[in-house]
Amino acid sequence: MRALLGICVLALVTPAVLGRTMDRCSLAREMANMGVSRDQLSKWACIAEHESSYRTGVVGPPNTDGSNDYGIFQINDMYWCQPSSGKFSHNGCDVSCNALLTDDIKSSVRCALKVLGQQGWSAWSTWHYCSGYLPPIDDCFV
Repeated sequence: MRALLGICVLALVTPAVLGRTMDRCSLAREMANMGVSRDQLSKWACIAEHESSYRTGVVGPPNTDGSNDYGIFQINDMYWCQPSSGKFSHNGCDVSCNALLTDDIKSSVRCALKVLGQQGWSAWSTWHYCSGYLPPIDDCFV
């Protein structure tokens, strides 16, 4: 029983070890290279800062409904990605939640853009930090 508990704890910790920590400018440059509009990059950087501290491998603690949030933008597994546990998900982004935890942020960005398109910026609970004045992102492209 103790070995099983150890394996479960290791399985929960492993995704956090696998990701990388970005910063405001590295995120902005990668997202710009993926075609995300520059006028949105300050908002995305703010969301990533407040949701995950720019860390790609973060799985958030359980929400009140039992769901979890994944990756740099903390995308919810009840609606947007399929968790590896097999529990029900609407999987609106047609992606595994584990794909949102990797160093490659393409899946996270694609899914976050889909969430934005369907729910707007307020889909992120930290949006109130990002809805006012934000410093320009232009210094990241000098």
